[in-house]
Amino acid sequence: MKKHFLTLLFIPFLFSCVPGKDLIYLQGTPTQKKEITRINNIPYKLQVDDILNINIKSSNPEMVSIFNKQTLENASAGSSNINATSSGEGYYTDYSIDAYGNIRLPTIGNVNVLGYTVLEVRSKIEEALTAFIKNTENVFVTVKLSGIKYTIIGEINQPGPKVIFRNRVSIIDAIANSGDITLVGNRKKVEIIRNSLSGTEKFLIDLTDINAINSPVFYIKPNDIINIIPLKQKAWGTGTTGLQTLTTIISIFTLLTSTFILARNL
Repeated sequence: MKKHFLTLLFIPFLFSCVPGKDLIYLQGTPTQKKEITRINNIPYKLQVDDILNINIKSSNPEMVSIFNKQTLENASAGSSNINATSSGEGYYTDYSIDAYGNIRLPTIGNVNVLGYTVLEVRSKIEEALTAFIKNTENVFVTVKLSGIKYTIIGEINQPGPKVIFRNRVSIIDAIANSGDITLVGNRKKVEIIRNSLSGTEKFLIDLTDINAINSPVFYIKPNDIINIIPLKQKAWGTGTTGLQTLTTIISIFTLLTSTFILARNL
């Protein structure tokens, strides 16, 4: 009887703990998938609410000063350093794409950028400048995203909207920037919800597999939602480690024993 009791006692212990291999990222040997790599390299097409950093330079700064928003703002404020910006200032100083897909540039006016890549937007601005500047050979235009914004929810230590000020961000970067997945977060089934011009899509990626690097969603896109699904262990409430599980089982056993003894004495 005692033997059977001990067996029943340790069955939950064996099945409730989170295995160590489920907590380790990018396990195994990678396999090369050139087609997936090609998909990952497809340029991002701009969407509403994306923020662009646009800078127009020339060997003659006065000639292009009327086209740069930062130059005009700094001049009105009496600032001598027109290039003084910080990562958080982009929200106020850069160009947000409105509901119609437009950005509004000084002097040039509205430019529709919805569905274009940053290289295509650069070409559109260079073409628009020809209406104001006869010789554009000395004009240099740069267009880039003002960081990649994403929202991460679920079993993550620091949930919420985040921005990483880089042109390319992997899902590993995004998770590390958010304090890592909790012990009861499912690293094998991480959801990515993505809005595109064709509609909303949902993807799953297994971050314990090294071949996740070849996934078409390994590199996130602006405005992605990353959802970290909880493991079953959280719903069971039995603990994520052997010690936590054993403590829970002992507590339950103590409660049942006490209840049984009290019932017999009544």
